[in-house]
Parts: sequence; C-alpha cells; structure tokens
Amino acid sequence: MDKVNGTTRFSSLTSKVLLMQTDTTVGFLSQDEIKLQEIKERPSTKPFILVYKSFDALKKAKHRIPLKQKRAVRRAKKTTFIVKNIAFRVAKDTLDSKLLKSITWNYSTSANERSKNFDRVFCEEKADIIIEDKNSLYEGASSKLYKINNIKKVRLR
Repeated sequence: MDKVNGTTRFSSLTSKVLLMQTDTTVGFLSQDEIKLQEIKERPSTKPFILVYKSFDALKKAKHRIPLKQKRAVRRAKKTTFIVKNIAFRVAKDTLDSKLLKSITWNYSTSANERSKNFDRVFCEEKADIIIEDKNSLYEGASSKLYKINNIKKVRLR
C-alpha cells in the first residue's frame, strides 16, 4: 500500500520503472521502453508486452482486435495476445493505489536479470518505485500466450 496523498511527487510517472506484483508474476512496468531494454539487456528489435488496465483502455488505444476474437480477449484472465506482432493483455489492477489510478497502460516484462530467476536485490536496484502489498513480491507462473487472427487462435505458451 502506498501512502501518497497525491501524485505530485511523481511528476513524470511515465518515465519511471515500477517494480510490482502483476496479476501473474512480479514485473517491471514502465511507459519508457528504452529504460526497460537497458534493465533487461534486451535488443530493441524484441518488443515488450503492452498491459492495459481495462478493456476500455485497450479499445481507446486503437489496437485492432479480430472480430471473432473480441469475446475471448474481453473475458481472458492472465492471458497475453499477439495480433500482427503486437503483444498486449488486460490486467485489472488489484491494488487500490492512488499512484496507479492515472496510468492506463504500461510496457511490461518479468522482473529478473536476463534468463535468470527473480532476485529481489537486483530488482530493487533497477526500479525507481517499488509497490508492494501485504503478500510481498513473488515469482508466479507467466501468462498464457496466444497468437490470434480472424481465423484461428494458436497457443504459444
């Protein structure tokens, strides 16, 4: 739980890297893709997952969702979809945080060093803001991953 009365202390929250428990596993979240690439030592050609706070936020972002798959995307939980090489998912925020209410989307990646398991010390060094609840941070299972188009849905993970 954060103890912030307003978001004025974090004037540029879009450039901050958040360490927090997502709906699946502990992750780094940010609207600054370059900072996440540096932390993960990831090539710029490998995209991040876009995480939206609601289905309405996803619709406002104008991502094209195949008509036959809209119901599956709307009802999905802990699931990432890829449409035309853009990966996205809707993850409802479980934390009642004043800090997170204004953020409708983020790039997301698992909170670990490249090809390693979750290391709290590493993650705390790299994150600008750490958001943690009473359950602490834990490494859970990653989201299901589907590549979808208007004809089929293929599970990749």
